[in-house]
Amino acid sequence: MNRFKFTLLFAGLLLFSCNKEEKFAEISAEDLHASLDKVTNIMVHDIFSPPVASRIYAYANVAAYEIVALSNPNYISLAGQLNGLDSIPKPKQTSHLNYRMAALMAHIEIGQHLIFSEEKMIQYKDSLYSNWKKTNSQEFENSRTYATEVIDHIKSWMDKDNYKQTRTMPKYTVKSDDPGRWQPTPPSYMDGIEPHWDKIRPFLIDTASQFRPIPPPEFSMEKGSKFHDELMEVYAIKNKMAEDGEESEELEIAKFWDCNPYVSVTRGHLMFATKKITPGGHWMGIAKIASKKANADFEESVYAYTKTSLAMADAFISCWDEKYRSNLVRPETLINKYIDENWKPVLQTPPFPEYTSGHSVVSGAAAIALTDIFGDNFSFSDDTEVIYGLPIREFQSFNQAAQEAAMSRMYGGIHYRAAVEVGIDQGQRLGDYLMNNLKMKKSKDPIAAN
Repeated sequence: MNRFKFTLLFAGLLLFSCNKEEKFAEISAEDLHASLDKVTNIMVHDIFSPPVASRIYAYANVAAYEIVALSNPNYISLAGQLNGLDSIPKPKQTSHLNYRMAALMAHIEIGQHLIFSEEKMIQYKDSLYSNWKKTNSQEFENSRTYATEVIDHIKSWMDKDNYKQTRTMPKYTVKSDDPGRWQPTPPSYMDGIEPHWDKIRPFLIDTASQFRPIPPPEFSMEKGSKFHDELMEVYAIKNKMAEDGEESEELEIAKFWDCNPYVSVTRGHLMFATKKITPGGHWMGIAKIASKKANADFEESVYAYTKTSLAMADAFISCWDEKYRSNLVRPETLINKYIDENWKPVLQTPPFPEYTSGHSVVSGAAAIALTDIFGDNFSFSDDTEVIYGLPIREFQSFNQAAQEAAMSRMYGGIHYRAAVEVGIDQGQRLGDYLMNNLKMKKSKDPIAAN
């Protein structure tokens, strides 16, 4: 080969190598939404209780958010703000480091660590990881190395929240001689769920009792007493709904916001469960709907999920603190004993004390968080329950949805009015506290809908 031909060949190879751009994986908000859906679907399969589910959402989202905050100057780390959380480690290698990929890895793997059916998440994760590695192996390895460091940091923080200790604490003790005290309810008569949830370390609030509500109306079966009036109101609502049949708006609302992760169904001698999302799962679904409507990018969506899940996690701690303090009996128990032994609520009574209403507290807190993120009067179509055969419902604001969710508990026959009204106030007060004390964005402008 003469010198001229060699020069042409070398120049051609050089030009080819310059034009051949290195490929990098593109991580979008849709990837985050898919990860959220996967975690939710596995939790439905595994039948996690509402408080435990809220803990899973919060830790997975915080893990992703802290990487976002480190890489994006518009976001503020939660270290030093959340109880016990220190700053995550900084990456040792920034070349070929995809922060979005690392954040999504953290979200996926913390979720995987906290669920039971890990193999379902592993299958999903392996498919994603394989594609990312094929796109750019160096980017994948560097991002995974950093994500692992952050995951280990979050796990260490998480392990100090007293959750493991509560697994070995005694069960709820039933006192049958106290008619005002909660009793296990039909059809499965399950033990009281998470009687020690008040001992879980809160995320932002100081103590579980910080937003302790006023006591419930004093138990009394005397006609004309406030408690008896509220009991009879629940009884009358169910009877009215039975007269109206399937056209009852109250019936539609009750079913839409049921969110009972374990409903026992009896067919002769056979008993089985139908599974649904928890109240927290429903509101995380609303956060996804709002993020997609606002065309929020990856970072904005992580921010929305994290703020919403933190509000709900502390709301469950606050609510459960009151539930096992007041230990109030459910309407079904009293109506069957004193009024109508054949009466059944529209919704199956969940296995824990009545006051305050968990869905009301959590919905109030979630609505405050979402309003802070997306603004008031943010209309949306809630299709979260379509997968369970329920129609889409339209809402003009998050607060409107929260009010409806709260009232659904009374329509469903599982709560008295006080638990609903005081409960949503409890959640809103807690939500306001979080929004006033949690600093997450330097720009306070809401993520506006298109």
